[in-house]
Amino acid sequence: MNTRPRVEAAPVKAGLREWSALGVLMLATVLLAIDGTVLYLAVPALTADIAPTATQMLWIGDVYSFALAGLLVTMGNLADRIGRKRLLLIGSIGFGLASALAAFSTTPEMLIAARVLLGVAGATIMPSTLSIARNLFTDPVQRTTAIAAWTAGATGGAALGPLVGGLLLEHYWWGSVFLINVPLMIVVVIAGILLIPESKNPDGGRLDLTSAALSVAAIVSIVFAVKHAVGTGLDWTVPATVALGVGAGWAFLLRQRALTQPLVDVSLFRLPAFSGAVAADTIAIFAFIGVMFFFSQHLQLVMGMTPFQAGLAELPATIATVVVVGIVGYLLTRLGRGRAIAAGLALSALGLVGLAITEGWSTYWGMGISLAVIGLGVGAAMTLSTDAVVSAAPPERAGAAASIAETAYEFGVALGIAVLGTLHTLVYRASLQIPENVSTADRDALHDSLATATYRLPDSPDLLEHAQHAFTSGVQTVSLIAAALLVIAAAVAFKVIPSQGEPTHSRRNGSIRGVVR
Repeated sequence: MNTRPRVEAAPVKAGLREWSALGVLMLATVLLAIDGTVLYLAVPALTADIAPTATQMLWIGDVYSFALAGLLVTMGNLADRIGRKRLLLIGSIGFGLASALAAFSTTPEMLIAARVLLGVAGATIMPSTLSIARNLFTDPVQRTTAIAAWTAGATGGAALGPLVGGLLLEHYWWGSVFLINVPLMIVVVIAGILLIPESKNPDGGRLDLTSAALSVAAIVSIVFAVKHAVGTGLDWTVPATVALGVGAGWAFLLRQRALTQPLVDVSLFRLPAFSGAVAADTIAIFAFIGVMFFFSQHLQLVMGMTPFQAGLAELPATIATVVVVGIVGYLLTRLGRGRAIAAGLALSALGLVGLAITEGWSTYWGMGISLAVIGLGVGAAMTLSTDAVVSAAPPERAGAAASIAETAYEFGVALGIAVLGTLHTLVYRASLQIPENVSTADRDALHDSLATATYRLPDSPDLLEHAQHAFTSGVQTVSLIAAALLVIAAAVAFKVIPSQGEPTHSRRNGSIRGVVR
């Protein structure tokens, strides 16, 4: 790394332009987060139109997040080198074009490809939004508030997805959930040009393409293994791709230690506040999105709600994540960072247990309370963990640090859908009680998914009732599993993330070292 001493300017209070620029960044963040969950309520309509299989539907749902997670580290470093504003604007234009392609897809394969392009474009936007916010706000108090607002956009956007999707699906075809991105991205581009200043690392050096390829190979290989095990079964390709992914990941880490300008500064992970926050971020969104993916379908396919009604039913989670912005400062002051993150994770676990219990009820109010509890806990944990990750790195490495925080977020989204989705499918199929006199075609439809069965067997209410009970059992099971993971994560956060003092950084012999004030 460059050994020239870095002189940090005294913090300057942000003004109207900086807060207006944050509004533009939040709009981009909300759009990306919405795009990760807006499809949930469109599953029945999409299934009726282009008839994807259960495996294809899982790919449509999470390939967007996998593409994001695979490229975020690379794009965060690229933003540091070529300019964060420049990459943000390029990505926004690409996102708008990919959204139009997704909206008018006519086959599952075409939609999967469009979702991949959306993920690639999104990967150029996400690190830029958070790293620009990190550089816009040099005052620590204002920076924490700005990051809290950014995090609310990410978590609130994910929760808003079903509501936006439901509103659009009440009046338009399923492609409208993508087409809405186009005019909003035009606003981001125009406002971004006018309001956002350019920033980059003056000593960034060249982007290491080998590291970039290794990071993508590690994530994609492991994801393929999970997908193949669900869709096709356990054959020789599963251990082979897992080995490839682990090997690529290990080679990536070794290379980062040897490079003078690494894509990921692995020394940051020696900071308990940093490594613990990354883990907390991943597990929190893993549980939240993994359960919500199937809960959205439960509201429609089991409880008989319209898409818009289902979106409204999930509104308590959205409101709770926004409320967090107003109380996170109090939690941090009162409990300290580690204890506050642990408390948020534990509260989310309690909400998931409540959701598992109340999903079997015929009324909604129990589920609504549980959703609010989940949203409040996840919002608090993610706000504080993201702030810890981004604040641990110096300003010139803001893009790289932001990419780590967002990789944790997106990888949690993708794994939540893949892993909990896999478990849900296994429980659903194991719980099915299909009479022996059912035809092979009807049996295959029931076995594939509840969405497929609802579409193909509208005149068989008894069979659908069996499938609905099995689906509910699956959602309850994954809710309890997610709750258990959050309890473990809360214990780890309580143990390893400091609650006294705040993580910061210093330069010593050209390297980033963590200290505690």
